[in-house]
Amino acid sequence: MIRVLIVDDAAFMRLAIKNMLQNNGFEVVGEAANGLEGLESYKHLQPDVVTMDITMPEMSGLDALPEIMKFDPKAKVVMVSAMGQESMVRQAVALGAKSFIIKPFKEDVVVKTLNQVNALK
Repeated sequence: MIRVLIVDDAAFMRLAIKNMLQNNGFEVVGEAANGLEGLESYKHLQPDVVTMDITMPEMSGLDALPEIMKFDPKAKVVMVSAMGQESMVRQAVALGAKSFIIKPFKEDVVVKTLNQVNALK
């Protein structure tokens, strides 16, 4: 079972992703409302994959990503972004993100992306 940490400042988005993942055999091991919480949760939980929103208060996904990569260079982070944030997505990939999902997203795309990222060595 793939263990996932969901990082998003919107509670409804965390719930939507959690439901999608649990319906498809993933284990959601934690949730965080900003990048700072996400970083601490990653260190504590060490999930297989992280879904990370780009735009969040306190610490953005773009700020949390390099900190997670410093802690664990093999971390598998999938950025979640709204349409129109292509430059931020490119920046996230340059910082170590393994993939990205564009909002609004479909369940099959989320599941396929996380399975592909988890399979990376």
